Amino acid sequence: MSESGRLIQRYYDAFNRGDWAAMLECLDAEVAHDLNQGPRETGRDAFRQFLERMDRSYVERLADIVILPSADGCRVAAEYTVHGEYRATDEGLPPATGQRYVLPGGAFFEVAEGRITRVTNYYNLQEWLRQVGAEV
Repeated sequence: MSESGRLIQRYYDAFNRGDWAAMLECLDAEVAHDLNQGPRETGRDAFRQFLERMDRSYVERLADIVILPSADGCRVAAEYTVHGEYRATDEGLPPATGQRYVLPGGAFFEVAEGRITRVTNYYNLQEWLRQVGAEV
């Protein structure tokens, strides 16, 4: 696997361990984070706050991870299956009651100088809402 592919694997291994410090170490200080169907957040501190919010509301593990680096290593795509539990209500979303969900997801990365400079995440929000019992 390429260097950028190994970087993304370390990022996801850290995610699955719940090791937020190791995830943040993979990121450039000015990382651009495109939230699924949401705004772009910039910087490692904003990403840390995102992880803290996620940690309060969700327990997730990614499986079946496939990492696809570009030939030059500057971009990487990843596809996976999210296995999660919605444990505390996240602002603007339906009430959490410990609902479990399984859905496909993916991400696109830009990499420079051994760090992730952009993360763009995607999953089907309507399917997630259906699985947690929201009226869609």
